[in-house]
Amino acid sequence: MKTFFDCIPCLVRQTLDSLRSTTGDERIQESILREVLRRLAEMDFQRPPAAMAQVIHHLVREATGNGDPHLEKKRRLNDMALKLYPEFARRVEQSADPLELAARLAIAGNVMDLGVKSNLDEDEMISAVDDCLRTPLDRQSVAEFAGIVDDAENILYLTDNSGEIVFDRLLIERMPREKLTVAVRGGPIINDATIEDARYVGLTEIVEVIDNGSDAPGTLLDDCGEEFRRRFERADLIVAKGQGNYETLADSPGPIYFLLRVKCPVIARDLNLPVGTIALVRSPCWSDAAGVSRK
Repeated sequence: MKTFFDCIPCLVRQTLDSLRSTTGDERIQESILREVLRRLAEMDFQRPPAAMAQVIHHLVREATGNGDPHLEKKRRLNDMALKLYPEFARRVEQSADPLELAARLAIAGNVMDLGVKSNLDEDEMISAVDDCLRTPLDRQSVAEFAGIVDDAENILYLTDNSGEIVFDRLLIERMPREKLTVAVRGGPIINDATIEDARYVGLTEIVEVIDNGSDAPGTLLDDCGEEFRRRFERADLIVAKGQGNYETLADSPGPIYFLLRVKCPVIARDLNLPVGTIALVRSPCWSDAAGVSRK
């Protein structure tokens, strides 16, 4: 997906949020903000917003000397989600349709996005989860997704944020884990999940977890590592969580299902869905003729 003009204010806000959470030195803040504005003026709008976000956060880390500015917030989000996990796991287990409820909860976890909202407390998270449980989710899409999960032999699950990966676990536990590989980011970027987060929440104990070799807030295939790209090409089902993965993979050929909450007007227009919708959508670039076998 290309970068739209409406993405620019969001990228500037991300810059300010990251700077203010990293340094109180206004000289550094001004210097980086001016550099970001210059680069925004020169950016390639045919590239996804995540490409520019990656540049922005590199600049912030280099200027402040802080390799992971959101480390404490990521740990807090993980802890908040882990506190809620036992109750939601029980509800999934007792549900008439465990996969459907697990998918809803995985999408609900997508609210834990510091790139969209820089501060999130437990009450807001619970409210977002409750809202997702009330919001309609297309049952035909769920049934189709369940059938493809059953048929797939090689599933790649692309995570999004810390905290959110605890909710992903609810869905992962309803999938054939012997056929499943989970991928996290290759390095710190905003509050996106890394291998350290996966270990912290116990995900590495139940399924194979790899990193994608990139610290972009999405999946920029040309920036990812060779091993990840090989697995991406071999997968006959790719489950991609969150807006960052949608922005970077919406135009990529492949058997991709996107799970996300529509959080901005740009994504809403692209998906032709209202802001606030919870979405389980098949990639428009997925060819039915290709089937689900890409061994």
